[in-house]
Amino acid sequence: MTLQRRRHARARGRWAETWACLWLRLKGWRIVARGWHRGRGTGVGEVDIIARRGAVLAFVEVKARARLDEALEAVSARQRRRLERAALVYLGRFPGPPEQQVRFDVVAVGHWGRIHHVEEAWWP
Repeated sequence: MTLQRRRHARARGRWAETWACLWLRLKGWRIVARGWHRGRGTGVGEVDIIARRGAVLAFVEVKARARLDEALEAVSARQRRRLERAALVYLGRFPGPPEQQVRFDVVAVGHWGRIHHVEEAWWP
């Protein structure tokens, strides 16, 4: 991938994350963190969005693709493991209330900004 294509992909990803944050807010979610990571080289992946609604804390992976089905399939097993490790680190640093429910969601942003939110996309 050329440098120009990488820059375009990063910009598109940032746009998709911003759009997903706005959409989640409209659905009653409070954005707790965006682009949260423990540090480079730690083996802990970046979490695109951490959002809370009531007792639910969601670790959200955002994927932007031309087709929504491609976006949903773009979360690999390796990415899921890294997100799970990041969630454990985050919860160790910022524990929530005892009744807190934790889950992993995917927000797929398709062509023209169409959004599909998959709640509980996977279980660790």
